[in-house]
Amino acid sequence: MRLTPRVLCSASRAAWRESFPLSGRDVARWFPGHMAKGLKKMQNSLKRVDCVVEVHDARIIPLSGRNPLFQETLGIKPHLLVLNKMDLADLTEKQKIMQHLEGQGLKNVIFTNCVKDENIKQVIPMVTELIGNSCRYQRGENLDYCIMVIGVPNVGKSSLINSLRRQHLRKGKATRVGGEPGITRAVMSRIQVCERPLMFLLDTPGVLSPRIESVETGLKLALCGTVLDHLVGEETMADYLLYTLNRHQLFAYVQHYGLGGACDDIEHVLKSVAVKLRKTQKVKVLTGTGDVNIIQPNYPAAARDFLQTFRRGQLGPVMLD
Repeated sequence: MRLTPRVLCSASRAAWRESFPLSGRDVARWFPGHMAKGLKKMQNSLKRVDCVVEVHDARIIPLSGRNPLFQETLGIKPHLLVLNKMDLADLTEKQKIMQHLEGQGLKNVIFTNCVKDENIKQVIPMVTELIGNSCRYQRGENLDYCIMVIGVPNVGKSSLINSLRRQHLRKGKATRVGGEPGITRAVMSRIQVCERPLMFLLDTPGVLSPRIESVETGLKLALCGTVLDHLVGEETMADYLLYTLNRHQLFAYVQHYGLGGACDDIEHVLKSVAVKLRKTQKVKVLTGTGDVNIIQPNYPAAARDFLQTFRRGQLGPVMLD
């Protein structure tokens, strides 16, 4: 989105924060346990699986937030990394990203957009090739292929399954999807996604790492909807989003909300958003002469709108790493 000269001039003069205050924030409070139960069920299902497809959010690549336990406990099977939501990510440095991932041992990588079925047709042929080049152990006599779809919460695992069914079976939704974590809560029965080759997928619940490497990594995951917003705090997340957008010189939020210019003060931004969207509330204030009703911005509601606008891609593509 093009910005007016006045906004660009204002942004160029602004002194953005060089870091985000992280002291006093405890990432352990934001993430529900170690999710060992879900991971154990996935391990128990491995003997009927030919390949593991890991789905991750393309905005937080190359490595942030991926669960290292996946590779440790499920790594005995062929592995494909699907970086979903590519339409929301800034992929100007895609080649460097691919080289970095290859240096980490991740050679089988596909960028996708499951909403518009972009690059989805690459998944089945690549999975078929991976299985063909590996030993199938107990499944050598089976004519069908079984794939396990894994990943942290809300990266699009169920959307990938539904997209594959649209592409190869011309069928509708088989799994429930949503814009918040926790929609899939159990390892499901097999879902057919292709006829030739005959292929079934297992959808699984999102499993986070038992230890998030840093508070900032936790904030990046939270921005992408990996945890419920209220656990982190909508206003905290909105402030981190504003910090990130300004740091990357992404000022589309200025025109989207009709602000006077780019700003690094989250209270000022949320107040402007609340007024523009009429997200205000009456508050009774006790004074020396009696009660007075005043109109106050609804900061949490404005923060929620700011976050959802970002997640819908209306503030432009961004790379959080």
